[in-house]
Amino acid sequence: MPDYFYGPQAEQFAFYRIPKALFTDPAFRSISTGAKVLYGLLLDRMSLSARNDWLDEQGRVYIVFTVEEIMESLACGNKKAVGLLRELEVGAGLIERRRQGLGKPNLIYVKNFIEGNFLKCPNDTSVSVQSTVHDVSKGHGNKTDKNYTDLSETDPFLSDVAAGTESEGKDDRTLHQEYFARQLGFDALIAGHPDDEDMLREMLDLLVDTVCSKRKFIRIAGDDKPAEVVKAQLMKLNGDHLRFVLMCLKENTTQVRNMRQYLLATLYNAPMTMHSSYAARVQHDFKTG
Repeated sequence: MPDYFYGPQAEQFAFYRIPKALFTDPAFRSISTGAKVLYGLLLDRMSLSARNDWLDEQGRVYIVFTVEEIMESLACGNKKAVGLLRELEVGAGLIERRRQGLGKPNLIYVKNFIEGNFLKCPNDTSVSVQSTVHDVSKGHGNKTDKNYTDLSETDPFLSDVAAGTESEGKDDRTLHQEYFARQLGFDALIAGHPDDEDMLREMLDLLVDTVCSKRKFIRIAGDDKPAEVVKAQLMKLNGDHLRFVLMCLKENTTQVRNMRQYLLATLYNAPMTMHSSYAARVQHDFKTG
């Protein structure tokens, strides 16, 4: 039975940002709730792209967010995910997709909802839409709360326990195992990568072992780092990070003498290296394609 929030507990979680204007501005009333939620997910991904300099030749920020990722994030089918993307692009003009070629994911440009309401003209049948700008009154400035923080530094696992989740009678390891299974979308990972199930389970066990460690320092790539720093970093991992680690393992051509240490270092560094790695691949494709 879920418990109540007490004091500042609600501030301990990370949140997706869905602009308030999408719900309050009449110009966006025709957009479905599902499309608005997806726009929030795309905005979240875009903030990471901006920090990692995912820019095209014109300096515009782009993201990579596949249909499969949308299906997993929103727990929906392929038809629904494709429909929501089309609604945001063709119906509302809030995103624009650029095809890269066969076998490569589309680049997505998330457009600024404040600067204009991008509507597709009735006589425009092209996928690449000429945007028509809707004037925004001074009263419709940025309504996003200025005290918003993208990610709380408080350990999300501890906040789960403090909020009264069903933790009674469970040991520390079991609680962390359940946390990571939820945080990583582990069942979906296994379903999407059945041939890598053993490696994914090894990663899960390694994450649990590390965050349950009583050591004051944990070695990462030859450096002893404060255990709390390492644990906080690992607790932020999601399914995308584990997919990235799987890719790194498959592409590694050097001999790994200590797989456990290599895995731990790759998992720890994944949030800092994943997007720059993907960006380098895309830039390479731009230059060679």
